[in-house]
Amino acid sequence: MRILLLLFTASFAFADGHSSEEKEVLAAVQKLYDARNARDFETAASLNSSSGVYSTNSDGSFHKPVENITPEGLERAYPVGFTLVHYPEAIKLSKDVYFVRFYYEGVTGKEGKPYRTRVTTTWVNENGGWKLKTQHYSSAQYGGTHETILEDFDN
Repeated sequence: MRILLLLFTASFAFADGHSSEEKEVLAAVQKLYDARNARDFETAASLNSSSGVYSTNSDGSFHKPVENITPEGLERAYPVGFTLVHYPEAIKLSKDVYFVRFYYEGVTGKEGKPYRTRVTTTWVNENGGWKLKTQHYSSAQYGGTHETILEDFDN
């Protein structure tokens, strides 16, 4: 009877397919990109690991050295524009580490150049909060079947 009660209780915790911890990680991801869109670089910087972030960009450049993220650095790195996170998934790797992947698209810069990319990130639990530790962006033009245009964002 105790085993049945335990199984019945555990099924509610995962009924929607996401643990509460996974939801916290995905909320931190969304908070980071919402802060970038709002140009709230203090909040965005606070969601990065205090020991630095390892990055690889989708522009074909080499991997970047570990960087301590600051609000001023983020302001320089993210010109005016907006971005959208699509289909985020969080996969627990260990007690305090999650792998998160999603699609990311938006329009940035003075020219309003649209782009679409795939993103993989690693989030670590530091002092009770989820922080970005690694990020890798790779082009997502889906084999050339669709190239993002400004009108894609009219809705």
